[in-house]
Amino acid sequence: MKAYSLNSPAPIHTHPLSLEEVEIPKPHDREVLVKVSTCGVCRTDLHVCEGELDPRLEKVTPGHQIVGEIAELGSGVENFVEGETVGIAWLHKTCGDCVFCRKGQENLCEAADFTGWTVNGGFAEYAIGSEEFLYRLPEGFSKTKAAPLLCAGIIGYRALQLTGIENWKDAKLGIYGFGAAGHVSIQIARFRGARVYVATRDRDKHQKLAEELGAVWVGDTFDEPPEKLDAAIVFAPAGEIVPAALGALVRGGSVVLGGIYMSPIPEFEYEAIYGERIIRSVTNNTRENGQEFLEEAARAKVQIHTEVFPFENANEALVALKNDAICGAAVLQVS
Repeated sequence: MKAYSLNSPAPIHTHPLSLEEVEIPKPHDREVLVKVSTCGVCRTDLHVCEGELDPRLEKVTPGHQIVGEIAELGSGVENFVEGETVGIAWLHKTCGDCVFCRKGQENLCEAADFTGWTVNGGFAEYAIGSEEFLYRLPEGFSKTKAAPLLCAGIIGYRALQLTGIENWKDAKLGIYGFGAAGHVSIQIARFRGARVYVATRDRDKHQKLAEELGAVWVGDTFDEPPEKLDAAIVFAPAGEIVPAALGALVRGGSVVLGGIYMSPIPEFEYEAIYGERIIRSVTNNTRENGQEFLEEAARAKVQIHTEVFPFENANEALVALKNDAICGAAVLQVS
């Protein structure tokens, strides 16, 4: 099969992924082999390729928003059949035994595997998924549109849950950075009844899309919203945004950091968090988050905006993502 390999992290403009011919992997106990149809291209893939996430394998195939059909079942698989369309997401497998797994916080498992980082992912014609961590996809989404749900959507959903907002009707939510996760999150928040304020760069792409999706206010990254916010989510991996987001909050408000990587947060005065303002990170997700999100996305009739790249153009897709040239979510058309 054909698969992209990252043999050594490097700046993405150097095209560090090489397309190679490798053996089709074999599914082991409680695993399935998936023939990949589409795979979302995520900023986390950028962090893997450029080495901002420390390499875990000698070489790895990125990609963790995988949609495809089950081609082969490993031993012991009971809940899926060959030919079924499934999704493979970032959280590939957890240990199930640690203190975090036992108390329902499997997203914090320190022995977890992650698709496209600690195990090979979906920038390939075939990928392996763990039965207990597969998703059945909601009706109404094509394979192309479903792929970004599996990370951008799920992480955005967890970020919304961690804002602490209980009554969403007319709640004021800020979104900083408006890529794949932002454009899904605004639709869920509005479905719940929130008023959404978007601060992001690129008037022609990201700001325009935010307006189309119902933001009540759109400004540049460091513009101050016209009202104080109950909560804000920072999807952009830029630490300098955090003090600005804190300054936009009401007392008791929260800033949720939605990325796996972020540049350093600059020093700020204590007054910025005084008033019981909160900063908290999102770390991965639980399977429950994923299932709840997919169900709500179907109810909300979430519209996924995609830019589709041929399989041969994986490096180019990552370059476009790096340069904020994607409106919505990037997707590789694998087969």
